[in-house]
Amino acid sequence: MPRKPKRPCSFPGCPNLTDGRFCEEHEKQENKRYEKYDRDPAVKKRYGRAWKRIRDSYAAAHPLCEQCLAEGKYIPTEEIHHKLPLSKGGTHDRDNLIALCKSCHARIHAKDGDRWHQN
Repeated sequence: MPRKPKRPCSFPGCPNLTDGRFCEEHEKQENKRYEKYDRDPAVKKRYGRAWKRIRDSYAAAHPLCEQCLAEGKYIPTEEIHHKLPLSKGGTHDRDNLIALCKSCHARIHAKDGDRWHQN
């Protein structure tokens, strides 16, 4: 299958071509800006050292994206997602977690309107 052509970075004035929204340099800057200004400060309290241990052990037990695997695709796990978000009463319990690739994780959050505040 042919790849999509690269597009210009969305950062103002950046001429670099990229597969995603931002080039590598500006993706780091945008993520830093998002963490500082747009993300809820209470989130940092919910994701500490204990979460990192739980996430890493779950990823080791589920090395492939669970949604892609159900479709017969073998894509490595890149994100661990809470089925019921912590903000809505979810927990770090293994029954509430799912291993996903970046595209499946982004699709879930885009559908829910979590990061981009779509209504």
